[in-house]
Amino acid sequence: MNPSTALARVLVDELARLGLAEAVIAPGSRSTPLALALVAHPTIRVHVRVDERSAAFLALGLARVSRRAVALVCTSGTAAANFHPAVLEADESGVGLLVLTADRPPELRGTGANQTVDQIGLYGSAVRSFTEVGVPEPVVGMVAYWRSLACRAWTATRGSRPGPVHLNLAFRDPLVPDAEGAGPPWVEPLEGRDRNRPWITMPLRGPEPEPLELPDVERGVIVCGDGDYDPVPFLQLSMATGWPLLAEPTSNLRRFEAVSVYRQLLAVPGFAQRYAPDIVVSVGRPGLSRQLLGYLRQARRHVVVADDPLAFADPVRTATDVVAAVRASDTALPDTGWARSWAAAEATGRAAVDAVLDADESLSEPRLARDLASHLANGSLLFAGSSMPIRDLDAVMLPRCGARVIGNRGVSGIDGTVSSAVGAALAHQAQGGGAAVALLGDLAMLHDQNGLLLGPAEPRPDLAVVVVNNDGGGIFSGLEQAGHPDFERVFGTPHGVTMERVAAVAELPYTRLEWATDLPKALLGEGVRVVEVQTDRVASTALRKRLQGAVTAAVAG
Repeated sequence: MNPSTALARVLVDELARLGLAEAVIAPGSRSTPLALALVAHPTIRVHVRVDERSAAFLALGLARVSRRAVALVCTSGTAAANFHPAVLEADESGVGLLVLTADRPPELRGTGANQTVDQIGLYGSAVRSFTEVGVPEPVVGMVAYWRSLACRAWTATRGSRPGPVHLNLAFRDPLVPDAEGAGPPWVEPLEGRDRNRPWITMPLRGPEPEPLELPDVERGVIVCGDGDYDPVPFLQLSMATGWPLLAEPTSNLRRFEAVSVYRQLLAVPGFAQRYAPDIVVSVGRPGLSRQLLGYLRQARRHVVVADDPLAFADPVRTATDVVAAVRASDTALPDTGWARSWAAAEATGRAAVDAVLDADESLSEPRLARDLASHLANGSLLFAGSSMPIRDLDAVMLPRCGARVIGNRGVSGIDGTVSSAVGAALAHQAQGGGAAVALLGDLAMLHDQNGLLLGPAEPRPDLAVVVVNNDGGGIFSGLEQAGHPDFERVFGTPHGVTMERVAAVAELPYTRLEWATDLPKALLGEGVRVVEVQTDRVASTALRKRLQGAVTAAVAG
């Protein structure tokens, strides 16, 4: 067996023993040994994408939903560089990716050899670990090295701070397996441990930490930012103390009595000052709204809950304590004036928001976000694009249980969102989940049109891609630059492309949706399909201002 094939087969076998179930391959020549080893393995589902950036975000979506690292394979050169945006997102959002970049052998580097770049430490500090694996050689001890390396890499994707790991694998020719019976046997047995055990068994976590008992104070608030963490302790804390729960959509804690219009409430003049908290408990990555970040600055004491004390979210630098867990005081009481006051403000603000949205049956951007989240059946998955879709959900989504909301909130880019949504839907439905929907903006859709191009042999999810098409960058219409004379060209960036044309290129079903009452019917279907809602950026900005004005008037009155 030639060395390149030996390394690839041993590495893939060990990763499968550790739990690797999904792999994404971007085709190329130098990565041939890895691609063939993965395709041949009976327990690994393989996905192929012609665009490396799309492939990387597909792997990100698969890993985010499955909560298990996904292998990502490419050839050498710019192919590896195209993985970088997804690696950055995986780093910041704590998603496990095992990035396997094929490379030219050392003797070709620095010589001007074709498709050869410096891939050593390519992703910098964005990966949990990097290993230059070295050219495989027929030397005793290689099998133990490769298998132990696989165990270390896999564990690094799943530790107290999950994230991407990079292995750079240099392959010499031949890159394809020897003909049956040809070539000398390998110098040592290639097999791993008996009974399909991993080479090394490593514990992921130590004993459960002792939770911090919080003081028995009335004016507490729980802030839940983006992240994949256990919601139960924070729901219990809210029920035990009566502290309001301010939960971003991708925290998946906007349930039961959570405050759903906190964004508008905190923007009411004087509200944040009157409701200044004595203590804030935060978990995840808050930061979706300026209002919430400004509110965090008022905290007299700010307790951050994080698995890793060296990697916690504190965007406004107000943290006073970082702990692994919290619990309510034994003397805490939920029925307080503070709790009743927040509940009354939520009821008043919620009624004002819904009255404005329900006044028109045509689908505005905020109403689409509210109704879409509400209409999803239990067991559904909602992937929210960055920019305005996730912000509209944050502003108007009603509390609900039974549906999971995710998005690429680590670095909040609009790139790769179609591919991430496809990967998320595939993983969700592989686990027995129900329908999947993506809510995206038009620029995000155009940025990742390749994510819709699935080869005939590729697994296809049941995914409705709902696109808000306001012909440009709607988020900028609400920012300071909106008044600049060159705004439309530089920030608005009108493109004139309908999503019907995009769907036609990918040969996908297309529906144009105009009325709120038609939303449930528009979501019906099978496979990947495109639903377009055409809106106007100026009108949408005016509507969001009316929503805020209605809440301000209702609360002040």
